[in-house]
Amino acid sequence: QVQLVESGGGSVQPGGSLRLSCVGSANSFSTAVVYWHRQSPGKEREFVAGIGSRGTPIYDPSVKGRFTISRDAKKNTVYLQMNSLQSEDTGVYYCWTQPNTWGQGTQVTVSA
Repeated sequence: QVQLVESGGGSVQPGGSLRLSCVGSANSFSTAVVYWHRQSPGKEREFVAGIGSRGTPIYDPSVKGRFTISRDAKKNTVYLQMNSLQSEDTGVYYCWTQPNTWGQGTQVTVSA
């Protein structure tokens, strides 16, 4: 079973940017369906963005136009470029792939 490791979180001011990375341990990750979710304080985990096996992206309306999901197949890595960050984007960001495999999460804090 593939293992996922997220990185790239941190603290930024509103309007700032971060790029998250999710590295998969298996070569099959290069074409896997991958989702980014986040869990904000006091809220349930929610979908943020996803990328299909052919690279087609999907986004939650709250991040569309600000976040970009992409993949580097050679590095078995999926990225989440986050621009124009807002305080509402604060939370722990998790990477997910089939069959129901989660990473450990990476903290994103957006605060003035």
